[in-house]
Amino acid sequence: MKVDSFKQRIAHSPAFVLDMDRVQANLRPLQQLREASGCKVLYSMKALPLAALLSALKPDVDGISVSSLFEARLAARMLAGQGSLHLTTPGLRPDQFAELGKLCTHVSFNSLSQYQGLSGLVSGYSKGLRVNPKLSFADDLRYDPCRDHSKLGVDMALLEQGLPADIEGLHFHTVFGRTDFEPLRHTLAKLQPLLKQHAKLKWLNLGGGYLYHSIAEQAPIIEAIRYLKAQVAEEIYLEPGKALVGNAGYLLTTVLDRFDSDGKAVLVLDTSINHQPEVFEYQTKPKLVEEDAQGTHAVILAGSTCLAGDLFGEYRFDTIPVVGDKLVFADVGAYSLIKANRFNGYALPAIYLCREGELDLIKTDDYGDYRKQWSGC
Repeated sequence: MKVDSFKQRIAHSPAFVLDMDRVQANLRPLQQLREASGCKVLYSMKALPLAALLSALKPDVDGISVSSLFEARLAARMLAGQGSLHLTTPGLRPDQFAELGKLCTHVSFNSLSQYQGLSGLVSGYSKGLRVNPKLSFADDLRYDPCRDHSKLGVDMALLEQGLPADIEGLHFHTVFGRTDFEPLRHTLAKLQPLLKQHAKLKWLNLGGGYLYHSIAEQAPIIEAIRYLKAQVAEEIYLEPGKALVGNAGYLLTTVLDRFDSDGKAVLVLDTSINHQPEVFEYQTKPKLVEEDAQGTHAVILAGSTCLAGDLFGEYRFDTIPVVGDKLVFADVGAYSLIKANRFNGYALPAIYLCREGELDLIKTDDYGDYRKQWSGC
């Protein structure tokens, strides 16, 4: 999508724009993988739970993976019985599990104690366990589900005597944002002793974390899935999230103010890091479409809240933008809008879908939404 094509046509600022053509492009390698290997694809809706997105994805995925009751309710509504609904989370509540067990087709219990305490409260779903292979591939511990003392999944050492008799499937998730399949090869090798102890499972979920659109060579995962389907489990699931929407999201913002501070130009924007919380959490610098890496001017882009650290970073321009100019952050489709908040009372971004160059306004945030959040009415 050409950003200039929508910058001047969007009436709201800040505004989140989801490029549905890019989402469809991101689906193609997964569709090819599904056709070649026989696997099934779930959308991991924690990346972006936009109902319009779920509806658009429905014909092209085999279901949705969720992590909470609210996600499960929305996913079930959008699927309307067409596709499977998989759940795993450390935070299962006993008072919600009866409903979750009816909504979801598959549940991967995060711990043995969770399985023992909740699995019998309702029937009708396929029981599984999330296992922790204890293999770390992430440089940043905050992204590492297999870090020491992890809360995510059953330590394989606790399963040396085998799986509980009624467990039908296993789930693991070990990576984040990978552009190669080496971690999967190592993980499957680590799981072999456990898998060989049992008759064929009904399903095996390989989790998410792989950016399929950025991996040209699919032969290794096709071969792995074919082997797993033949020897280990009847169904093999993948659950991409960021792989489908990460590079399809944009955040349009407008320059509100410009001044110098200790010798550097500062531009205050009408958005903030509270619309992209991982900027502050992980101290990342989001990609800016208009940046010129060879530009002669270094400029600090700052958010509009009173938080001193509400800073996107230092960017270079050949010509410094002026008040009223529109700028666009790219690659913000995953884990941004879902984590965004209204700190200082600033509205959340408006939401647009873009298909074949046509913009569709989905939602705006106004004072009524803010008032309801804090007054209850």
